[in-house]
Amino acid sequence: MRRSLAAMLASSLLAAGVAADDGDFLASLAADGRPLLVQPLPDTPHTLRTTLDETLSISRDPAEVWAARQWFTAMQPALSRHVKDPMLRSELLRRVYHEATLAGLPPELVLALIQVESAFQVEAVSSAGAVGLMQIMPFWIRELGLPADDLKDPWRNLRYGCTILAHYLAVERGDFTRALARYNGSLGKTWYPERVMRAWQRHWRPAEERLTVQR
Repeated sequence: MRRSLAAMLASSLLAAGVAADDGDFLASLAADGRPLLVQPLPDTPHTLRTTLDETLSISRDPAEVWAARQWFTAMQPALSRHVKDPMLRSELLRRVYHEATLAGLPPELVLALIQVESAFQVEAVSSAGAVGLMQIMPFWIRELGLPADDLKDPWRNLRYGCTILAHYLAVERGDFTRALARYNGSLGKTWYPERVMRAWQRHWRPAEERLTVQR
């Protein structure tokens, strides 16, 4: 039987003992310093390791924490269309923010990519075999992980997806269009990057910025 996003996230929350208080965002950011529920990735290829090492060396300051709070508040209404449970929605936002910033990516762009790839369905599987929130191809387990890694685990899937996209962004020297096309396997075409960027502009920017863009 297919498990819902709520069921998958609830089991992870119960196992981790995550607080449900949306106001305790500062504590949740600090808690993210602990290892994820799933086992950590082993040594990665040099190009990926370089990408991650640069972001891991950056520590949070109060301004970053304040910005994270503002982002968290701004993204709640948009995500509520996809994830109804407030506690699960809050935890997903925290995890997306953590993984995206760890990899040096705009977290709202990661949300747009998830919307396009899986519509926030944890157990989504494409006709090509891509799995989970960020639609990771299973061969990436051989490249980055361990045989026991479950790509339908939403937190592990986020780690893979953000790591892969950050790697492609480094390869393409910061060109999001080409990096997104590589992520989708359609390098040389623009339909996929345009779709992700359109979702970002329409749904995952703060309301006042969306109004400015529409004008």
